[in-house]
Amino acid sequence: MKRLAKGDGYGNVYLEEVPVPSITAQQVLVKTHTSLISRGSEILARYRKDGPVDPGAMGYSVAGTVTEAGREARAAGLGPGDRVFVSAPHAEYVVGEVGDEARLLKVPDTMTWHEIPFLALARGGVAWAIASDARPDDTVVVLGQGLVGNLVMQAHRCRGAGRVVAVDMLDIRVRIARECGADEVVHAGQGDPVSEVKRLTGGRGADVVVDCVGGPPGVQSFQHALEMVKTFGTIHLIALYHGQPLLLDSGKIQRKKLIGGYYLTEPLGPLSVRAAELIAGGQMRVEPLITHRFPAAQAAEAFALLDQHIDQALGVLLEWPQ
Repeated sequence: MKRLAKGDGYGNVYLEEVPVPSITAQQVLVKTHTSLISRGSEILARYRKDGPVDPGAMGYSVAGTVTEAGREARAAGLGPGDRVFVSAPHAEYVVGEVGDEARLLKVPDTMTWHEIPFLALARGGVAWAIASDARPDDTVVVLGQGLVGNLVMQAHRCRGAGRVVAVDMLDIRVRIARECGADEVVHAGQGDPVSEVKRLTGGRGADVVVDCVGGPPGVQSFQHALEMVKTFGTIHLIALYHGQPLLLDSGKIQRKKLIGGYYLTEPLGPLSVRAAELIAGGQMRVEPLITHRFPAAQAAEAFALLDQHIDQALGVLLEWPQ
């Protein structure tokens, strides 16, 4: 079978030939249909590395069909022909293990092959929306409208936040945020986002600011979050891979709450199920996030696009031979 590998050198991704994995009694073998590239972890933390990367770390969002099931997996209700989400790397065949719905989940029939790979990120959005603890009358600002930021925005809307404001500086992400249901969208490339959020909130500031701007631009975004959140408001820092420490001004953080990352309130398995229900029911929309679909054989081109042209690409899928 083919699987994605990353060798020495910046951007050196390619498909390599390896044996089809065997499974245990608790596992299923899954024929991949579609896999999603995560720009944050796979481009910023893998693709751009000078050295090689373990193939097991290249991806975590796969949609496929069970082709073989171990004895205990069959007893748990999984068998050949079942459509599943698997948290696994980009490969023609992957292995899932029963007992952990965060890594292997039988999905509703109404979910398309292109929607299923978004479950890992959508689950994160649901978890983060719970962690921010926004109330029905709150204004929630989500900085950054990449895949994570958009799904966080949608998850807050699904939970019933009073008003959800999306902020980004790229035309494509601003457009998609509107399409996905943001109440207000601030184009940070056309003005000061802090001033605009203050205007939208009557000078008070946002009740909750969720910072999803990863990489070097996130250094400035975090400062914006400190300035646009209200007194006694909450900043939820989700973004990673900044490349340097974030400056935390002690004067600006006074009388404000700072949450880092997940701050889990329940296990990932139930969150995965909830995310699948929201996507299957149309409350969370992921089809608008898909900008490109590549045959798996063109994985190198797909990764290069996400690395070099973030103004053109958002959700990029690899489609594997059937």
